Amino acid sequence: MDFEFISQILIIIGIDIVLGGDNAIVIALACRNLPVAKRNKAIFLGTGLAIVVRILLTILAVYLLMIPYLQLIGGLFLIYIAYNLLTDEDDESNKIRSGATLFQAVRTIVVADLVMGFDNVLAVAGAAGGEIILVIIGLFISIPIIVWGSKIILKFMERFPVIIYIGAGILGLTAGKMITHEERIQPLLEAYKYSDYIIPIITILIVLIAGAIKKTSTKNA
Repeated sequence: MDFEFISQILIIIGIDIVLGGDNAIVIALACRNLPVAKRNKAIFLGTGLAIVVRILLTILAVYLLMIPYLQLIGGLFLIYIAYNLLTDEDDESNKIRSGATLFQAVRTIVVADLVMGFDNVLAVAGAAGGEIILVIIGLFISIPIIVWGSKIILKFMERFPVIIYIGAGILGLTAGKMITHEERIQPLLEAYKYSDYIIPIITILIVLIAGAIKKTSTKNA
């Protein structure tokens, strides 16, 4: 495996972990009213189905991003998602209802993951660059980390806010790469030397600076 392949997998894993940190909270809330004996079944079934749905949606997104200008639009939207990652203070986990039965808990996990995972799907599809195998490998490595380790990850995020900025920077980098991979604007980019490197740097700076300004203004308000 070459360096680019490994780096793409690491980026996908990073995106999954940063954007999927709420998944453990969703699972815990969905299963909290179940008997202890059924909780593991709900977690296993719900997470398994969520992985299948996430893979199918990401593969669909990979193919959709091959449509003209969708790489550009997706990259711009990913900048917005990264900005929200830094500035959003809402706790979506409060909206998750607990299931009284195994079926209800599993359904809640899958539906919540589907609704909350749109940003993840778009980001992973962009980072994969059309390589479906990267999507599958990245998800199968990162999902267990999210399920069994996200409480630890969330604690680290609360203790070290810089991790959130690193995650937003990864999304900014992915957004920049998506924009530069848009075939319809390739002739324009070829006129500018090093545009493949400059644009991702610019998108990272836009996300981090805009997010920092927003957070600072919110605190001072």
